[in-house]
Amino acid sequence: MKVLHVTALEVAINLFGDVREVAGDEDHPLIMAALRMAAEWPEHDEVPWCSSVPYMVSSALGLPKPEVNGLMARSWLTVGEVVPLEEARPGFDLAIFSRGDDPPGPEVLRAPGHVAYFYGLMGSKVLAYGGNQDNSFNLGFFPTHRLLGIRRVM
Repeated sequence: MKVLHVTALEVAINLFGDVREVAGDEDHPLIMAALRMAAEWPEHDEVPWCSSVPYMVSSALGLPKPEVNGLMARSWLTVGEVVPLEEARPGFDLAIFSRGDDPPGPEVLRAPGHVAYFYGLMGSKVLAYGGNQDNSFNLGFFPTHRLLGIRRVM
């Protein structure tokens, strides 16, 4: 039997490569499938869907995922191991960020946030691949002061 060695990020890139929300009344079927894996309520892809990407990938790979609130980005702060930023590994770790003005700290799970796969560090910015970054799956840059935590789920 041949064993494949891939990271969760590689699986996410293969699944979501150039996925983008569909403008208007239509919805992207893969985004909707990912949303519906994490929660029953989404009816359109215009809702926050960043957390649905690692949720779908973790489901496919048999990796841990949030037990409740699967679409809440901050729910990933309860999964896997805490990893210091300087030890974060591209492809293996998730980066969870705060959103909004004057956001609460990581102890508050029911607050706006964003989750994406850690890709690297460039000065005071975290590079991360994720969904719902400019309505698509792509590489984004996030200020380190917004970082709530890094979690290793593999």
